[in-house]
Amino acid sequence: MLRNRYNIELLLRCVSLALAFLIVACSSKENRGTAREEKIAMTIQLTSSAFAEGQPIPTKYTCDGEDISPPLKWSSIPQGAKSLALICDDPDAPVGTWVHWVLYDLPATVTELPERVPATETISTGANQGVNDFKRIGYGGPCPPRGNPHRYFFKLYALDVVLQLKAKATKKDLVRAMEGHILAEGQLMGTYKRK
Repeated sequence: MLRNRYNIELLLRCVSLALAFLIVACSSKENRGTAREEKIAMTIQLTSSAFAEGQPIPTKYTCDGEDISPPLKWSSIPQGAKSLALICDDPDAPVGTWVHWVLYDLPATVTELPERVPATETISTGANQGVNDFKRIGYGGPCPPRGNPHRYFFKLYALDVVLQLKAKATKKDLVRAMEGHILAEGQLMGTYKRK
């Protein structure tokens, strides 16, 4: 009788220890997953002195004006970032998303782009520029058909590598190369409506 009770107590202790071990193992696994998610979910603060989030982009930066790139500034780039990439596109275009700017291999130490980035394959910071949907290198400003305003998303990505893509890459090339390397991202959206 005593032996049976001793065996039951021993069995219960073993089960308790096993359950405690499983709980600790699962919670540490969850914490690792959460940390990884937080790392990916980090947000870059992207702004422009030319327009605020959700506000109209001044004509100067469109095909109806000087068609030059707007000034952009950012903060909160995570440690470990090796380069930055920028995409600007219009999801409201009648033919589907229209790409206005592709820029990559921008050093992670750079914190802004001035107005009027030259339309050259490589810019002074060493970054490369790709081809937009106007079939030109560099920035091509908003140029929607008349009607409702379109939204223009400037998206900045912090990457854990320097991509070393050749100049004249497309958005598709860039997105493919960035896969699995994005540490953080941020975006700024402006609108434009032609009169």
